[in-house]
Amino acid sequence: MLDIPLCLRVDVDAVIAAQIDMGVCDAIGQNAPAGRPAIMSAPHLPKVAGIDSAVPAAAHTAASLTSSAAAATAPGAMIQDRLAGWVSDLTTLHELTERLARTGTLDEALHELLRAGAALVGARRGMVVLEPADGRGPSSTVGLGLAHADLGHIETVPRSATAYGRILDARTTGVPGPVAQADLFHDESLDPRHREVAARLGYAASYALPLATDDAGRLGVAVWFYDEPAEPVDRQRHLVGLYGRYATEHLARLLELDRARRQMATIADELLPSRLPRVPGVRLAARHLSGPRGGGEWYDALPLPEGALGLAVGSVSGSGPSALAAMGRLRASLRAYAVMEGEDPVAVLSDLELLLRLTEPARSATALFAYCEPAAAPHPEGHESRIVLAGAGHTPPLIVGQHRTEFVETSLSAPLGMLACWEAPSVEFSPAHGETVLLYTDGLLRRTGDPMDRAFTRLHAAAASVPKAARDDPGAIADHVLRTVLPDGLGAGDDGEDVVILAAWFE
Repeated sequence: MLDIPLCLRVDVDAVIAAQIDMGVCDAIGQNAPAGRPAIMSAPHLPKVAGIDSAVPAAAHTAASLTSSAAAATAPGAMIQDRLAGWVSDLTTLHELTERLARTGTLDEALHELLRAGAALVGARRGMVVLEPADGRGPSSTVGLGLAHADLGHIETVPRSATAYGRILDARTTGVPGPVAQADLFHDESLDPRHREVAARLGYAASYALPLATDDAGRLGVAVWFYDEPAEPVDRQRHLVGLYGRYATEHLARLLELDRARRQMATIADELLPSRLPRVPGVRLAARHLSGPRGGGEWYDALPLPEGALGLAVGSVSGSGPSALAAMGRLRASLRAYAVMEGEDPVAVLSDLELLLRLTEPARSATALFAYCEPAAAPHPEGHESRIVLAGAGHTPPLIVGQHRTEFVETSLSAPLGMLACWEAPSVEFSPAHGETVLLYTDGLLRRTGDPMDRAFTRLHAAAASVPKAARDDPGAIADHVLRTVLPDGLGAGDDGEDVVILAAWFE
């Protein structure tokens, strides 16, 4: 067996890969001389110990060696240069596709597509129009080196007069080809409005690449703009075409994921209250942010007899459609129990736990139910709002007011469905005039990425920092807490839980 050095193995593998992808065999056949290759038949200087092969050959052999080496070097060097260029192109393409593969959202992928494509075709600016042919959306336009107003100017050009419009509106079957406009200002057929916009934005040429494959269908078009008359050479077109096909498949996967997330968010919103009730003496606001997997976190607010109000938040274990369905059933059951025995939160949660254990023994849930008796304004002497609550493995409420920001001390209890017989004592307290009670799910704390004790500290600090001018608005308080606790938002690419905040401001 031949002992081939490692570096030679790597070079051979790279050359073989380049031959397979770029048609190197054809190039070799065109450039190699007939018969045996000269490099194989050329005489070689012997390698003998003690003799320097670099020493010039004798005069009677020098001429023949020089002519043979020249004949062998010319085509060989050309092929090596082409191979080196192809290997370099493949390496660049590999790096760009890996960067694209690391994107987790449509917006990130579209921006990366524009940056990579601009580098491949030698452009400075560009735009991508996402418009799936199936009509299910979403549709969007993203620019590179173009402001929002610049994109607006481009959209004023008649669609049929633009390269991307001709690709998107083509009625032909199959994958459309790219459209190059090498010199816009010398194109007599150019639409006057297109000429005006090009002059305003300062581009003189464009190259449009369809984002389409046979499997994914047509998803959109990427367009890159040149400051001077120009168009990509064949090598650039080939590379950006390979990159565009991979990008289209990646975008198709992200598109399906985005659609699934939107559907889950829509279902979750439909299972939650469409509007909050109006009860004298209290103002309500709720914020629900869905995670990408569709969690089972929920909230509810319902009017009860004698001017009372029921508030509830909870979380069902699991994620996806099954968790959403379980969340809907749990919320509907709690509403029924609250209407019948809402003044006793412990009885409400006990009945809910029994139902969960009998109908869904493999699932657990946390819940908090508060029975509120708001004090209608104007306040009678000595009359205050009153809240009785019970929790099953849920996070404690937070009171936010002008003179205090503190958690309500609740008894430690297990989640629903974890014990053979659930029971926990209730807690009663009275919010003062102008104070807000925040109910929330543990998704708000887990989304911080901190340990739970630090997450509670962050939540307390966020509530304490609510501006005084906003403390009479439960919606403003909820928004401030969300922005402060989660300054970066949920992050569409994150697989975390939903976030729920229910704020009740008492007069």
